[in-house]
This record gives sequence, C-alpha cells and structure tokens, in this order.
Amino acid sequence: MNTNQPAVYDTLTRTLHWLTVIGFVGILTTIALWTAYEDAEWAGNLFGLHKSFGFLTLLLIVFRIIWAAANRTGRPQSDSKAAAVGHRILYLLMLAVPVIGMIRQYGSGRGPLKVFGIELMQGSPEKIEWMANLGNLLHGNLGWLLFAAVVGHIAMVVIHRIQGRDVLYRMTGRVR
Repeated sequence: MNTNQPAVYDTLTRTLHWLTVIGFVGILTTIALWTAYEDAEWAGNLFGLHKSFGFLTLLLIVFRIIWAAANRTGRPQSDSKAAAVGHRILYLLMLAVPVIGMIRQYGSGRGPLKVFGIELMQGSPEKIEWMANLGNLLHGNLGWLLFAAVVGHIAMVVIHRIQGRDVLYRMTGRVR
C-alpha cells in the first residue's frame, strides 16, 4: 500500500456507502416481495416504494461519484486492477439501472414518477415505444446483474478476510 494513501475511507464516503447498502436492501426487498406476491392486492404498492428507494439511491450514487472524483487522491488504493475494474462496473451499473428505469417510467405512459408520494418527474402522456422497450429489456436484467456484482463484491471482502488480507476495515473506519 502506498504510504501516502489513507488506510480507511473518509467518514462521508463510508456514510454514503452504508446508506447505499440500505437503499439496495429497500430496492431488492420491494422487488423480491412483488415477485413472490405479485397476485396479492397489496403487492402493487411495492412499485411505488421500489421507485422511491431507487431514486433516492440514484441520488446517493451520483453524489458518491462526484465525491470520489473530487477526493480521488485521498482514498485507499485498490488492491488490484481487478478490484478497480470491479468497482467501476459496480458504479456503472448503479447509474445505468435507475436511469434506464426513469427512462422507462417517463416513456411508459403510466404517469409521473413519485418518490414517497411527491411527484418529481412528469411522465409522457402517451407511450413512447423505444423508452418503454429499452426499460423493459434492460432495467430488470441489469438490475439482477448489479445484484450479482454486489454479491461478488461482498464475496471478495469475505475471501480477502479468509486469506488474511482484511479490507472491510476501510469501510468500517477501524484501522487494523
């Protein structure tokens, strides 16, 4: 490790990371419940929560990217090129999935985007096929790919720990 680089991420980076985790839990929980209980009368309400968690998490991701770019020299170095590529893939998917979801929302003709009941984006009054099709094709599939990438991210933290190269301390703030 470069001795000029800090051992742990700064407090704001760690806070944004764990808030993103909470957002992902909300996103995944709502879609998993909807998938399991889609025929139940109450399940339709889960879409509003899913969109709300997704939009707020998108805001966190955008802020994380801006913060990371502004503070790139004050962050711990990646352990390898593979880790750096993995993180870039995570960020790309974390941006692409909700943006494509918003494109689909706008073009679906289903009305405005509401976040916890507050209208944030007007939807197109008529269906825009390419927007709806793009979202139908990519939003869910990339969402599951993102989920797989997150599972891989967590698995690598565990593998590093088993190998005696603990990296979790970087996001907990506890210097080893």
